[in-house]
Amino acid sequence: MNIAVISFTDAASTIATRICSKMKNADMYDNRSCCRGVKSKIGSIFKTYDGIVFVCAAGIAVRMIAPYISDKRKDPAVVVVDDMGRFAISLLSGHIGGANDLARKISALIGAQAVITTASDSRGIESVDMFAKRCDLYIENMEDVKKITSIMVNKGAIRFITETSDIINYHNISDADFEGSIYVTSKGKEDFIRPCCILRPKNLMVGIGCKRGKIRDDILNAIYKVFKDNNLSIKSINAIASIDLKKDEKGIIETCKYLNCSFIVFSANDIKRVQDRFKKSAFVESKVGVTSVCEPCAYLAGGDIIVGKTCIDGVTVAVGRMI
Repeated sequence: MNIAVISFTDAASTIATRICSKMKNADMYDNRSCCRGVKSKIGSIFKTYDGIVFVCAAGIAVRMIAPYISDKRKDPAVVVVDDMGRFAISLLSGHIGGANDLARKISALIGAQAVITTASDSRGIESVDMFAKRCDLYIENMEDVKKITSIMVNKGAIRFITETSDIINYHNISDADFEGSIYVTSKGKEDFIRPCCILRPKNLMVGIGCKRGKIRDDILNAIYKVFKDNNLSIKSINAIASIDLKKDEKGIIETCKYLNCSFIVFSANDIKRVQDRFKKSAFVESKVGVTSVCEPCAYLAGGDIIVGKTCIDGVTVAVGRMI
């Protein structure tokens, strides 16, 4: 986490210097030494840093960041420390951005009192967004998070359905008389009972084989069709896997960048060890030396095959799900 520490007075500068000396990746901005003042740089700071620590009155910090606040999933963590070093207040992006944890860390460094005002933390509840962050789950809709967390804050019963082993830290989980549901699922569409929050686990491994020169859109179209036909969510893709002969295949590389997922390659020897589990192709063997690519690669990447080899316009796709 890279941090900007902003000060305005002599006392604040002393505290800011202490914080920077004890934290990695912390840069100090003293309002008195910045050309045209920190206000002229705050827009850039807000976009560049994962966290911002203001050593000043909370009102100053609020007014400075107000024009740049946009989305709790993207906004940096913002913490305010008074210039006597008594309190470290989590001001913005307490959960997903990490301001609550940052406030606690700073309070430990300078001997201040951490001030956390988020309702779930005050009650010792793991909020939905913190659970999603801890388990690397994609949140389908942030408004749904608010509704379910509100139920939890008011001690309501929640139904929790998951295809992973991760469990949210909440005391009132029940399949009867529940007020809302949390679904941790890679399925694209279901008869979700509202109100609910849908969280996408990164547990799908996509095996890809393709003719040389297939462009990104060809590969994406094949993946989208396979996922639509099998009721799977694109947001649950963890990685794309293929034979190492394809490690420089531009279309696959660009597909991974577009989907924000990893690209894993396996050698022919790796594939040969498991290829007998899957349907064989003499044509594929004549081209790349193994009898199959997409299914063995999805399997080797860690997934139990849930969608077998599917051929679409020169692209083969298989999908495995990690348990």
